[in-house]
Amino acid sequence: MPVPNNNAAFARKGSNVQKVPGAKSTKAATKKKDEEEAVETGTGWEEWSQGKALVRPPDQMELTEAELKEENTRILTANNPHAPQNIVRYSFKERSYKPINIVDQMAVHFVLEGSLVHQDSEEARKLGVKEGLAQEIATVDATAESEEEKAETSVNPAVDGGDVEEAGDEDRPDSAASRINKKEPKVTNQFNFSDRASQTLNNPMRDRICQTEPPPRSSFSATANQWEIYDAYVQELQKQEKNKEKQKGTHSHKDNGKSKKVMPMETQSEDVTKWTMASKILERTISQNTFDDIAQDFKYFEDASDEFREQEGTLLPLWKFQYDKAKTLSVTALCWNNKYQDLFAVGLGSYDFSRQGCGMLLFYSLKNPAFPEYIYPTSSGVMCLDIHVQYFHLVAVGFYNGCVAVYSLKEEGREPVYKSTAKTGKHTDPVWQVHWQSDDMDSNHNFYSVSSDGRVVSWTLVKNELVFTDIIRLTLTGAVSEGPKGAQAPSIASGTSFDFHKQIDYMFLVGTEEGKIHKCSKTYSSQFLETYDAHSMAVDTVKWNYFHPKVFVSCSSDWTVKIWDHTINTPMFVFDLQAAVGDVAWSPYSSTVFAAVTTDGTVHVFDLNVNKYEAICQQLVVDKKKTKLTHVEFNPIHPVIIVGDDRGYVTSFKLSPNLRKKPKAKKGHELPKGPEVEVAKMEKLLSLLREPDQNSG
Repeated sequence: MPVPNNNAAFARKGSNVQKVPGAKSTKAATKKKDEEEAVETGTGWEEWSQGKALVRPPDQMELTEAELKEENTRILTANNPHAPQNIVRYSFKERSYKPINIVDQMAVHFVLEGSLVHQDSEEARKLGVKEGLAQEIATVDATAESEEEKAETSVNPAVDGGDVEEAGDEDRPDSAASRINKKEPKVTNQFNFSDRASQTLNNPMRDRICQTEPPPRSSFSATANQWEIYDAYVQELQKQEKNKEKQKGTHSHKDNGKSKKVMPMETQSEDVTKWTMASKILERTISQNTFDDIAQDFKYFEDASDEFREQEGTLLPLWKFQYDKAKTLSVTALCWNNKYQDLFAVGLGSYDFSRQGCGMLLFYSLKNPAFPEYIYPTSSGVMCLDIHVQYFHLVAVGFYNGCVAVYSLKEEGREPVYKSTAKTGKHTDPVWQVHWQSDDMDSNHNFYSVSSDGRVVSWTLVKNELVFTDIIRLTLTGAVSEGPKGAQAPSIASGTSFDFHKQIDYMFLVGTEEGKIHKCSKTYSSQFLETYDAHSMAVDTVKWNYFHPKVFVSCSSDWTVKIWDHTINTPMFVFDLQAAVGDVAWSPYSSTVFAAVTTDGTVHVFDLNVNKYEAICQQLVVDKKKTKLTHVEFNPIHPVIIVGDDRGYVTSFKLSPNLRKKPKAKKGHELPKGPEVEVAKMEKLLSLLREPDQNSG
């Protein structure tokens, strides 16, 4: 079937239509362009159909499927990372720079002030009113011009028809002039643009500034020395004398020559007392600045070398306390204050009985090692002292001449508030130990004393005198309370030390010069409960354990320290220290730790839980070989001990970590605490030494 020639048909069909010049050439160019595009399209499809290999950069990280599926969450906050966080402002109220916590976190990236106005706003209405006035003015001007043109056309008739048509066009309703007078109808679907945004409201910043006039200041500097202080006192006395003269002149005479009344004036001593507290605070501040390195060691230093010593420990020297007027005396007693743990009392006397003289009672504080807080000179040497557990201002003191006295830190003056005399039953030999006891039934304070005359006496503070009661008399054969008249007096045993049980109030131990220790009771004054053949020389100290109710320790000049169970006549532990032992003390934080001092100047610290055979610390603590250590005491709460010697010096030491080591807790178990743990720790050691029948009992 022959294909009809469309071009010819089209030509015939459109023969009657007017041809546009250049149409044929345009159609041919279009056809040629389509053919070229078809060729290019085919060529690109072939390239696209071929497989393309992905090209990876050499430093691209290869991730697993799990890593590709992992979602990394990023939290966007409203805080500006570039906002400063350390803005400070000067506070005139506190006179210092203070940081500002509130910082503006808003960051402006782009600002464009547009000319668009919302059509419903007040500003849009004002603009609309202004545009309406302008349109009315333009309409009035156009109307005036059209009237002038009409007048001209009426005078000069139009020659051509075109002018008539133009004039007629102005009168048509659809002409531009008619549209001006008409108001355009309001479009119903008008697009109203509104910018809607929300942002959290930041509290407005308010600066409140208050400034006052600074007080007037002046710089003052002067040197303080002896003669300037003396001149100041002289000037003060002169002022007082002038004031007295002025007051005498101002007083009027009354009753015709009668003696005139003179107002009492403060004396010089009263003026000095005003400055006592201020001077004491200033002295303590200067002392703390002077010994600041020692104070830092006391608070923070821990000997790191203990980690490499296994079980051994050391003593770190801290403050050294001395008083110039007490250099010739020996330290005969030490006692801490249980309420003010930085305060301790020192008794000074002499153990050389051929050189007896005056004594001294001093109170030192760790806050001021340069000078004593209280000084009480005594006519006889102080041999022992004890601070009351509840009434911390009361101190009982025993003297070499056999007297006992009670000092009160609240009372002014240097005399004791109570003192025994020959009429009130004082001892006839030196008093070796005193001990406060709980108040009696009438709420009177009382304490006990022991002396070389063999008497254990109870002293009661009644009103203004000491009332004594003999509790027991020590003899070589046994205890005697009161023998019949005319009977032969038994040989007296000299008591050298004693201590009361921590839980059982009526039970106490007494050490004698013959080396025996007697267990006594307040209720049985005619006999001993038990007698222990403890030492071959005088028993210098005997003390009950703070935790275990059955254990006590004793020391003697026979070089030994012994640990006892009061239910067994033989010692549980015996330690030979190779020198005469002056004193021994239990630690208040562990039932197995105690310290002893010897006459060769060595401090021995034992921990039975660590080593049952020898001391874990043996340290020489005095400079001179002739110096002998006399007493040692543990601080109630701090890991500190104080040691006294025969030259009047008291030295404080800090225990290293190995000397106060606590047992390690097992994994998954908490370390038990409390006195029961300490009792169990000591009981475990004693059970290894007791016989089976004693353990069962």
